[in-house]
Amino acid sequence: MHLVRPAELRDIAALETLAAISSPGVHTVPRTREKIAASVARSIASFAAQVDLPSEESYLFVLENAATGEIAGSAAIHASAGSNGTYFSFRNDVIQQVSRDLNISHSVHALTLCSELTGYSQLSGFHVRERQGAANEAALLSRARLLFAVLAPHRFGDRFFVPLAGLTDDAGNSPFWDALGRKFFKMDFLDAERVIGGARNRTLIVELMPHYPVYVPLLPGDAQAVMGQIHPDGELAFQLLTQEGFEADDYIDIFDGGPILQAHKNALRTFGAAVVRRVADAPASDAGGVTYAIAASDEQRFRAITVTCAPIEAGDTIKLPPAARAALLVAPGDSVICVRL
Repeated sequence: MHLVRPAELRDIAALETLAAISSPGVHTVPRTREKIAASVARSIASFAAQVDLPSEESYLFVLENAATGEIAGSAAIHASAGSNGTYFSFRNDVIQQVSRDLNISHSVHALTLCSELTGYSQLSGFHVRERQGAANEAALLSRARLLFAVLAPHRFGDRFFVPLAGLTDDAGNSPFWDALGRKFFKMDFLDAERVIGGARNRTLIVELMPHYPVYVPLLPGDAQAVMGQIHPDGELAFQLLTQEGFEADDYIDIFDGGPILQAHKNALRTFGAAVVRRVADAPASDAGGVTYAIAASDEQRFRAITVTCAPIEAGDTIKLPPAARAALLVAPGDSVICVRL
């Protein structure tokens, strides 16, 4: 059984090991032990905070093998992107150009630097150690963040977005960055990511990036080809998020051109399909039933697991075996929130 729970200080070493095997271009995963420790400490403080409105809180979750204690993945959700500044992205625009004298009109794809995602809640840092044969565990890790948002809606905004890593080569070079960002930052892609620290809300972005629309046809062909394309390491996250209800047409990342998925919470499956059920005793799981992601209905002791059991839609209870109840820290009669995987 795998369990999703808030990250703790004891997880820092495991998270450091996990970060070392992630793609160098994935800017939402902290790399150094110092940054990982700061991320964990910030998360602990965020879970403990009494929140009225979403602000600078950031919640970090780990995927743990309940039998061995091994950390198999991590994921995060930030309450309000750009809470200490402005979150910048490129918006895909279409500019209409018309010459009445020549009787010619055409549309031009352009990129416009914008801050429209500022204030959205941001999903980030999704990473699993094993992508093959762990579909339910990966789905649980991705969805657990949203289950937490369902349990604690006052901690988050009404809209969510997810930046995914764009295409880079094995050395971490980005064709999109080389065609655009390098011209203004005068440094390699990975060096720029290190300087910016993965953030998209630094003042130097608006100081250096072009303020006027960038006409896409003027970019080199290889840069145009990777716009909105996903790094292979992000394919699993993309599949899970689009199944959830996220869409990827409007925005791309200003550094590597990777897609930015976004959605209103009412369009997301977890928000629309999650139901609250009372826990009932079961001697063993029903292997022939339906698989659900289940989260303890307590934001201060958040836990999430997957359970296969009889369908719960027609009743007001869910039968959980002792191991599942122990993992969730619940007893018969307690409430949990459930959604089909």
